[in-house]
Amino acid sequence: MSTRPCGPSAMREVELKGVVTDPVVLRERLLAAGAREVYRGLLLDARYDLPSRELLARDHVLRLRVYEDAAGRRAVLDWKGPTGYDTGYKVREEISVPCGDGFAMAELLARMGYVVIREIDREIEQFEVQGTVCRMERYPRMDTLLEVEGEPEAIEAVITLAGMTRAEFTSERLPEFILRYEARTGNRAAICRRELTGDYRYSTFDA
Repeated sequence: MSTRPCGPSAMREVELKGVVTDPVVLRERLLAAGAREVYRGLLLDARYDLPSRELLARDHVLRLRVYEDAAGRRAVLDWKGPTGYDTGYKVREEISVPCGDGFAMAELLARMGYVVIREIDREIEQFEVQGTVCRMERYPRMDTLLEVEGEPEAIEAVITLAGMTRAEFTSERLPEFILRYEARTGNRAAICRRELTGDYRYSTFDA
């Protein structure tokens, strides 16, 4: 989800993330609070850059995001600008463009010289509740996360109704959650399916 227009076709993304200890209980609390489930299925991300890593150096993200479930497959091409922080929230300018099933866009990006520098695969449950979008994310081998996006006041309200504390949420990026999981468990995280087989071709810090 994105909020607050920043230009003719850009939006301002405001979000926090936290580790979920009991996904079943969290789901029940969200539904009891009037949440509406809008999607359940796979969420597959491919982050692109030039071989020179020019976008990474500028803290820009070019991402092909695919939603895949029993109803089919749909994709969105996203651009995100440099990360900012506003009173404890992560904030980025974002532009998103629908692009069918994503196969043609992947081919277009490849022909333009872009390469995939990170894959992220997870099963998600996405809800709309009290003006926010809440996404519960289950990775191949990592903590389950809850991402809440919306206006700051709405984010704080949803954290409370979810039965979680504000201290459980942070504006940090995914690599920080990965490092804490690995330090706590002694296991290497897997945030895409190929990593379950030991294929760690991508850097954690490109997530």
